[in-house]
Amino acid sequence: MAERLVALVVYPGIQMLDAVGPAEVFAVANRVLGDQGYRLVVASPDGAAVRADSGLTMAADRALADLAENVDTLVVAGGFGVDAASAPDFVAEIRRVAGRSRRVCSVCSGAFLLAEAGLLAGRPATTHWLVCAELARRYPDVRVEPDRIFVRAGAVYTSAGVTAGIDLALALVEADHGADVARAVARGLVVFLQRPGGQSQFSARLDHGVAAESPLRPVLDAIAAEPAADHRAARLARRAGMSERHLGRLFCAQTGTTPARFVERVRVEAARDLLERSTLSVEAVSRRSGFGSDETMRRAFLRVLGVPPADYRARFRTT
Repeated sequence: MAERLVALVVYPGIQMLDAVGPAEVFAVANRVLGDQGYRLVVASPDGAAVRADSGLTMAADRALADLAENVDTLVVAGGFGVDAASAPDFVAEIRRVAGRSRRVCSVCSGAFLLAEAGLLAGRPATTHWLVCAELARRYPDVRVEPDRIFVRAGAVYTSAGVTAGIDLALALVEADHGADVARAVARGLVVFLQRPGGQSQFSARLDHGVAAESPLRPVLDAIAAEPAADHRAARLARRAGMSERHLGRLFCAQTGTTPARFVERVRVEAARDLLERSTLSVEAVSRRSGFGSDETMRRAFLRVLGVPPADYRARFRTT
């Protein structure tokens, strides 16, 4: 079997796990395969070691400009140093190497470097939920999907924050060597082969920037934690310790939407994940995500996503 060259792009201020997580997936895959299925090369702007934002240091094998061979998989790490790394020369090298790569990936805020290189134009993409809005603002030609753990758009892959790089790398191993190998790697790393839930399990209520001390926070937490629970207005108002009318006013002022629409959105996110990652029937998904009936869920999907659940599953179903 031909060895697959993985080029891992790092720079000062990376988030170390963005780089180490995928690297460990490929290393464990080699042990499972019993040979060197993957060969990892770490490339930095000048070939020197880089200091991560955690204070740890990662050695580099070479400068990115010295990477002349064709690459199977280009992986660009994220981190707080991404803006400083976005110098034209470095971005141009990422674009050059991407042109010699079978597939191109980013982890977390590494998506900003791919976007700056023009590699995400017209494509769906994701990044850490904290900076999804910023990615969309800076690069309006990128279709940002804030609730995805990772997004594949042809040969370009982007992942959510930090540990999502592991999810992405496992998907790459599965594509290369099948589900059994990927499952063995996941077991070796003691992680999910397919983690339950999208970024909404971390960020659905945070997308609206509601302050920690707001009386809405316990309400938003409860909705995000259990989408299928009873979240009628009267119950939410009791949880918040206020009248239904006051709850509605506060919701609109702090989230820009109504309690009912927020609950609907969270339930759509929960249903999307079940449709993508399970074999449950549409009817079962509707019950588990709190819609009660498949027709109610269908209407919600059309309002929020513009497609019915069955069509969504056909487009985005994963193994």
